Amino acid sequence: MTGMLDDDGEITGYLGIVTDITEKKKLEQQFLRAQRIESVGTLAGGIAHDLNNVLTPIIMSIELLRLTHTNDRTLSILGSIECSAKRGADLVRQILTFARGVEGQRTELRAGPLIKEIQHFVQDTFPKNIYCVSNLPEDLPSFLGDATQLHQILLNLCVNARDAMPDGGSLTITAGCVVLDESTAAGQMDAKPGPYVTLSVSDTGAGIPSEVLDKIFDPFFTTKEVGKGTGLGLSTVLSIAKSHGGFITVTSEKNEETIFTIFLPAVPNTSSCNKQAPAEEQPMPLGKGELILIVDDEEAIRTTTRQTLEALDYRTLVAANGAEAVALYTQHSAEIAVVLTDMMMPVMDGPATIQMLQRINPDVKIIAASGVAHLGGPAKVAEMGVRHFLPKPYTAQTVMTTLRLVINESDTWRENPVKSMTL
Repeated sequence: MTGMLDDDGEITGYLGIVTDITEKKKLEQQFLRAQRIESVGTLAGGIAHDLNNVLTPIIMSIELLRLTHTNDRTLSILGSIECSAKRGADLVRQILTFARGVEGQRTELRAGPLIKEIQHFVQDTFPKNIYCVSNLPEDLPSFLGDATQLHQILLNLCVNARDAMPDGGSLTITAGCVVLDESTAAGQMDAKPGPYVTLSVSDTGAGIPSEVLDKIFDPFFTTKEVGKGTGLGLSTVLSIAKSHGGFITVTSEKNEETIFTIFLPAVPNTSSCNKQAPAEEQPMPLGKGELILIVDDEEAIRTTTRQTLEALDYRTLVAANGAEAVALYTQHSAEIAVVLTDMMMPVMDGPATIQMLQRINPDVKIIAASGVAHLGGPAKVAEMGVRHFLPKPYTAQTVMTTLRLVINESDTWRENPVKSMTL
């Protein structure tokens, strides 16, 4: 503030400058939110490996027990245990999704089919007092994305909308397209100028109070009752959107409509999208007496995997770390058909083990496994010439299917893209 003086030195007024820092404060809040998520993500990534190692032998043991127990009551108990174990695996996967993003196959997608699938699901499963409509303009551009992850985004937002309308209301799913200029993109972290496809979910519920709005994307933050929410839904939505090069906005007022909008970079000049048909479930293939080397520092995983493979007509050797694995492979290289190795181990980890085995035999066939995909996922192991990757917790079905694929492959298998088997 500066005083304005006349010729006699008397103050006749004041001159001041006011600067609007609204956008600056908004960016600061986004930055602090990103820091919070990153710190929790580091913690989540650290515990995920141990949790997946705990769940893997449980899931595989259930399948092994089903081979020898046919009593209805026993099968019912096993089914309950399997359901709980897989819920635990899904929770770990969801934690890693918001914490680190996930490696998924990006294909060219259209908003229309994706939204129609979600709308049908909502109409079939949500309470009848919730009316779901969609708004799908024609000729929208396509975008690159993982259909499963984007399906999860829309489902999470629709479930939140449902919970916000306990007495019923309207849920609207809308697709659109916007072009962000330099100034608009500058108002969002990680946003770049250009065309975006938008996916919006709106509800006519009670709205989100302003004092809560800035916290809704924080991991483990929830306003739901104990036991009715993990606080990971919106964190997962944000992480998936960012991993696709996009971002998310929300507008809401108490007792007013709430709108969540996902922005995904559009593919310019696109006019078609080929949708892949879902793969049919295959029967579990059996072994033919092949020798498999199992390498894992977790005794429970080694034991369960060995018991499962031997029950399904394989022979096995086990090693607790890479050094033991290399020693066993040196002695039995002529017999060992496949090496199944964990990527995170003491003494000698997975990458070092793979390199040593490839020096002994450049044509050694290896399946890599890890409970933390971003530390040893399909892309990373592919760089080492390993084609197949199993994310933990894996099932007997995925192990047996992958083993049969590897054993049956020709000598040119290294030239093909990496494959990842999931639950």
